Amino acid sequence: MKSTIFSAAAFAAFAAAAPAQNNLLAIRQAAPAITDGDILNYALTLEHLENSFYRQVLDKFSESDFADAGFDAAFYANLKVISKDEAVHVSYLTAALEAANVEAVAECTYDFGLTSVNMSIATASILEGVGVSAYLGAAADIMSKNYLTAAGSILTVESRHSAYIRDSLGQSPFPSPFDVPLTLNQVFTLAAPFIQSCPESNPPLPVKAFPTLTASPENPETITTGTEITLLTDGYTVQAADGQSQIYAAFITVTGPVFAEATPVEGGFTLTVPEVPEGGAPIAGQTYVVLTGCDTVVTDMTTAAGPALLEVAPAF
Repeated sequence: MKSTIFSAAAFAAFAAAAPAQNNLLAIRQAAPAITDGDILNYALTLEHLENSFYRQVLDKFSESDFADAGFDAAFYANLKVISKDEAVHVSYLTAALEAANVEAVAECTYDFGLTSVNMSIATASILEGVGVSAYLGAAADIMSKNYLTAAGSILTVESRHSAYIRDSLGQSPFPSPFDVPLTLNQVFTLAAPFIQSCPESNPPLPVKAFPTLTASPENPETITTGTEITLLTDGYTVQAADGQSQIYAAFITVTGPVFAEATPVEGGFTLTVPEVPEGGAPIAGQTYVVLTGCDTVVTDMTTAAGPALLEVAPAF
């Protein structure tokens, strides 16, 4: 019914310019210890982004606009419910931070590139998928059982949002038996292109954005295991310190990264979507890929660029 090609384009359209060169052996300072307050503010940063996004979409496009794009009145009504959910998440996290005597971050200024209903809903799908991965990845670092339970409660709602929007776009609502956890820095890298500026009074977060990595718009519309794809490093290069060691693309999964050798080409790298080892979580649905010089583990110290975002068709 609706085209699924928008997902990769929706993210690529907002990819920020990256540094001129990224050396895999550049020294990266160890991050300070992350507190529950940091994680709640990190979650609030994402909820502010989602809350602002849905407000802007509903302010810009009418129910008639959605109908013209092929989305019925029920979808429009449910989008309003999703918007209200995100507003409630903002209120809850803000109150939790205030109760803990931690200063809460305020909403930033964003640019979502809302050029059409279809592109907006494709962006919604991306944001909801990233939200699921963000909460899943941060869960292990939350010390308070109360906060962990609350974060889990938000995670399940974000997952339902994601499944509903994916289904409305003609994508599988549950393409994999596992969701993908992302680190704080991986999530911030995906969110950063949408953020134009934030209040100077906002408390700093222990996060950083890696150089942007995007899927080429020339990639096949349907990507599966064994498909050759191109990842773009627009405006910068990735190379090993010795200039010759292998660069790898690491596909993030809950059971561990799956690696593929990446071949440098003009403007980026080509690679083949790898087979998953027996017993591993499948590479399917909204998929995240980073570039690294290591083929055994993915950490902030070994990540050179990304994640890039791909939509990979389920094998079944």
